[in-house]
Amino acid sequence: MAESESGQEKTEMPTPKKLQELMEAGQFARSQEVQTLILLLASILILTIMAPKIVEAFRIYMISTFQQLATTRVTPESFMGMFSHFMLTAGALILPVMGAGLLAGLISGGMQSQFRTSPKAIEPKFSKLNPLSGFKRIFSSQSVAKLVVSLMKFVVIFGFTYPVLREVLEDPVFYTATDLMHLMAFMGDTAQSVGIRVIAGMVVIAAADYAYQQWKNEEDSKMTKQEIKDENKQVEGNLLVKGEMRRRRRQMLMETLNSEVPQADVIVTNPTHLAIALKYDRDAMGAPRVLAKGARYNALRIREIARKHEVPVVENKPVARLLFKNCKVGQEIIPELFAAVAEILAYVYRTNRFKYYTRGQNVTG
Repeated sequence: MAESESGQEKTEMPTPKKLQELMEAGQFARSQEVQTLILLLASILILTIMAPKIVEAFRIYMISTFQQLATTRVTPESFMGMFSHFMLTAGALILPVMGAGLLAGLISGGMQSQFRTSPKAIEPKFSKLNPLSGFKRIFSSQSVAKLVVSLMKFVVIFGFTYPVLREVLEDPVFYTATDLMHLMAFMGDTAQSVGIRVIAGMVVIAAADYAYQQWKNEEDSKMTKQEIKDENKQVEGNLLVKGEMRRRRRQMLMETLNSEVPQADVIVTNPTHLAIALKYDRDAMGAPRVLAKGARYNALRIREIARKHEVPVVENKPVARLLFKNCKVGQEIIPELFAAVAEILAYVYRTNRFKYYTRGQNVTG
């Protein structure tokens, strides 16, 4: 059973928070054998698809080369030209195979990591450059285990391919004269038979390795009882801090509403979801100003304060939405709303002449 650095046994399953931290650090079940198998399958598939094209390309190349040798004197320059032609031909045929293998490796790695990026996993770790640490890794029990695993993989592959190899070695083609075409066909059949059995062995190895990596990752991810307690305390502490911050924000907002809303000339509502408190003083302001605004519960609170202090409430859905979306608290309204808000204020001043005369507002007109 796994132990922590403090010596305590890791017996508890990891919490979601712990799993998220491990994933961000790049610690998850990853099987190199699965990637190798997928890379091998992709390479074989693309080779099978491109085999006729490869054979034809090399046939044309060989014919061209022999024709050139028959008519051209071999010099260092001509030899380099033929060699360059060969490299270009081979490269054009090999690159798709290499590209397919690379793409397959990336996809298989991404599938195992659920295509999540782990910046912490690629951060440089200078401890790996320590020669003493390197020697410890070479002679550690883990390196011995890797050697044993490599031997076991060899045994599995050899076990799958041995029957075919034995039949091949007993074939009369090695002891009797045969023509080139028959020999080429024999070699192709042998390569196909051996390849199928190698893939079968790789499937067994990849499945076993993936199961082991899943088990090992689960064991390494386990936590001690103390780690569970510490994490719970941390989470509870964070929740308390966040709760206190939310409470203070609500308190500050309520204090602002209680002080600003009574000073408003009008409350424009949606009617229930939004509420915006406006004030206009033609001697001190260039345009009406937003004293407060709120949605849902805060809108309800603004209306309650307005009723308590006899501030007029006017329902105007389009204007309320535009005010809430485009105007900030403490700032004057946007010019596009001047006319609409002026109509609302004029209506309020006409219907509440005595109140606004006593507050010093000029309501004539």
